[in-house]
Amino acid sequence: MKILNVNSALDPIAGGGAAERTLQVSRALVEAGMDCSIMTTTVGFSDENIPAFAGGRIIAYQCLLKRFYVPLVSYKKIQKEVKSADIVHLMGHWSVLNTLVYLAARQIKKPYVVCPAGALPIYGRSKVIKRLYNWIIGKSIIRNASAWIAITDSERCQFENYGVPRDSVIIIPNGVNPDDFSVRSPEKFITKYEFNGEPFILFLGRLNTIKGPDMLLEAFYRGRCLWPEWHLVFAGPDGGLLSSLRKSAAEQSHVHFIGPISGTEKSAAYHAAQLLVIPSRQEAMSIVVLEAGISGTPVLLTDQCGFDEVSAIGGGKIVSATVEGIQAGLTEILVDKMSLIEKGGKLKNLVQHNYTWTAVIRKYVNLYHRLA
Repeated sequence: MKILNVNSALDPIAGGGAAERTLQVSRALVEAGMDCSIMTTTVGFSDENIPAFAGGRIIAYQCLLKRFYVPLVSYKKIQKEVKSADIVHLMGHWSVLNTLVYLAARQIKKPYVVCPAGALPIYGRSKVIKRLYNWIIGKSIIRNASAWIAITDSERCQFENYGVPRDSVIIIPNGVNPDDFSVRSPEKFITKYEFNGEPFILFLGRLNTIKGPDMLLEAFYRGRCLWPEWHLVFAGPDGGLLSSLRKSAAEQSHVHFIGPISGTEKSAAYHAAQLLVIPSRQEAMSIVVLEAGISGTPVLLTDQCGFDEVSAIGGGKIVSATVEGIQAGLTEILVDKMSLIEKGGKLKNLVQHNYTWTAVIRKYVNLYHRLA
């Protein structure tokens, strides 16, 4: 069976978690015996920053307008790729490339599925443009799909504003590949950034408003007297907040901005950290919580992340998406370092049993077979 996955960017900096998820799903499909291709743009595309897609094919079009990922490609080429696939899978939502593929799929009568991964609410910049996009075609793209995929149960209600009953939406969570985080080497990471054996909290993601690094920094600053030995590490690309965060942390010697990390260094960071914090204001199920979990690192995350199971199994703590909520959570969870180790073990057990791609990808395969 031929699957065409569509996402505007595969670059880990430009595309963020959606890019990572697209690559991981595609790899897992290939390992499950599917013939899988990825259609994307060349934004950030190079051999250095795009992981190999062994057994699959990447179709990357030049980009005319980077901000909106407008591809330089003829509609006939889009049609040709869509026609050769058995199932088309549209990732994300606010996308010119998705629009072109959608039009081709409708014209050819090709089944397609959508997985916005938390992108459906109108949030952040360009709200007027997003409303216009939905009015012109966005809602039709969602409503006319052959199947709808949510990453978490809480995301299902987001489809209702697009005319899709929540009971029609299938839940297929994110997954993780344990082999990607088998490299420990925490001592190399600790030595590189000169933590000298002192514990640190890790934030890993884009430094923008929706991810909430500003709330984490403020919470850390407010409670500084309660955890004077702890460091706070921000790892990730600038999404517009780096300058203001640096300014706010100018007098904080225990706050570090190390830029984007990937591969073995990211694995080492998870294994070296005592706690991962995900202070998002809005997010579908975060991939980094699974990456931390498979590494045995406990997490503190907000109630906007759609993964309350973390708290239920004792793998970390869920807090409100406010400075006060994050500060209170840190105050409670940092008291006992040994309990952090225990929480990390419980989260690892959960991820190993329920959220590896080997287990998750079966749901995709079963869905595709039904549609085809």
